[in-house]
Amino acid sequence: MPMEKRMTYFVSRKNVLTWLAALLTIGSAGLRIAYFCGKGADATTVWLQIVLPVFACLIFALQILLDGKEHFYRTATPVLMLVVYFAAVIMTREMLKRYIFLNILVFFAFYIFYRQITCGRWMGPWVLTLMFAGAIALLSYYDRAALRVWQLDIVADVVMLGSFLVMSLAVRPHADGAYHPTWGDRPNGRLVRTLPGMAKLEPYIMVGRNTACNTIHDELEITNIEKYVREKRKEGLTHFGINHVFIAAYVRCVSQYPALNRFVSGQRVYSCGDDIQYCMTVKREMTTEAEDTCIKLHLKPTDTVYEVYEKMEAAIREVKDSEELDTGFEDLVSTLANLPGPVLALAIALLRALDYFGLLPRFLLELSPFHGSVFFTSMGSLGIPAIIHHLYDFGNLPVFIAFGCKYRRNEIASDGTVEQKKYVDMGFCLDERICDGFYYATVLKYLRRLLAHPERLDTPPETVVKDIP
Repeated sequence: MPMEKRMTYFVSRKNVLTWLAALLTIGSAGLRIAYFCGKGADATTVWLQIVLPVFACLIFALQILLDGKEHFYRTATPVLMLVVYFAAVIMTREMLKRYIFLNILVFFAFYIFYRQITCGRWMGPWVLTLMFAGAIALLSYYDRAALRVWQLDIVADVVMLGSFLVMSLAVRPHADGAYHPTWGDRPNGRLVRTLPGMAKLEPYIMVGRNTACNTIHDELEITNIEKYVREKRKEGLTHFGINHVFIAAYVRCVSQYPALNRFVSGQRVYSCGDDIQYCMTVKREMTTEAEDTCIKLHLKPTDTVYEVYEKMEAAIREVKDSEELDTGFEDLVSTLANLPGPVLALAIALLRALDYFGLLPRFLLELSPFHGSVFFTSMGSLGIPAIIHHLYDFGNLPVFIAFGCKYRRNEIASDGTVEQKKYVDMGFCLDERICDGFYYATVLKYLRRLLAHPERLDTPPETVVKDIP
């Protein structure tokens, strides 16, 4: 299915028109408050004709100043609030019901046009200029008597529409050729809009992540890997180990099979793109009493085994060398854990709701070990076999991989002699909603081929396959 072609727009704080639009919007809110403070109002009027438009104006000003570069399309939210405001105002006018209904339809059509234009699906920003110029002309004509005596609520409406008109003159298209977020995207992922129908239904049928997980236990002969590890240590990578090889191999898998780097949130499938978020647990000492913490690395599909090693070592060194084993996650957990039980339950429910709708702040997404591309855990360092680890129903982590301790096995060679080989077992837990079983099987076979020849991880991949063009 071809991707939808669209143009994305932004407003820049470097443009004086953006600041002028924000000032006019704030001025409109001030005029409205001044008018009703002098006149007085009942509760309905306060909510519909003061609070609603004032909040819409303030949200609009904040959005174009703070978020207009990447999320200009979100200004459709205050426009919708203002459409509701104008609909409430028109219902107080002495007009025939059919004309009131017709006006309300026009208002909501205005909103639909605004939303489609700002997210790049229809026409261009010049249409916004015509729309707001026409709205100002109609309002000025209809309320010309009130404007002659400078009735502040009507003046506030004209100023408010004028701010949107000025803003429309500041709108510019993105010319960098990169993808920019739009409706449906999340802070940590881009909505996959080209899925077949069944793939879109699966998150609604298999709602929980553990309900949708497939597990597999496998083993890997590691003669070439151990030789490769010894070579890297001779090169000066002192702490280089089998973990670095596995992680670099997984990164290489994502470079060729990018659907592996998807996740499901809010019952929809998203792509992390080129951001491979690797999560792991770190202990200061290998004792049962030692504290542990979670770290998150941001890897790229083009990363070689050297870049993976450097990023991992830097992150582990930063945690272990600090006076307290803390990445910020422990402070968050401690704060939540100290809440009374009912309040804690409410706080977790709120976090789940925010996560469902993609409203969790970026700093929480960064701290959370439940949000990422893959979680690796090494049971070998604990001296036990690989486990099949569950996925987390909170967050979006779609893949959990465990590796066990090394073990030896005597095998009969083709010439009849007995030789001893070394193995490591692996446990995979995979969210089947991000890609189908055939895709996962292909990835696992490719992973095996990579680990049989780990020297291929020394250089970047010749090509990187993009999940979404």
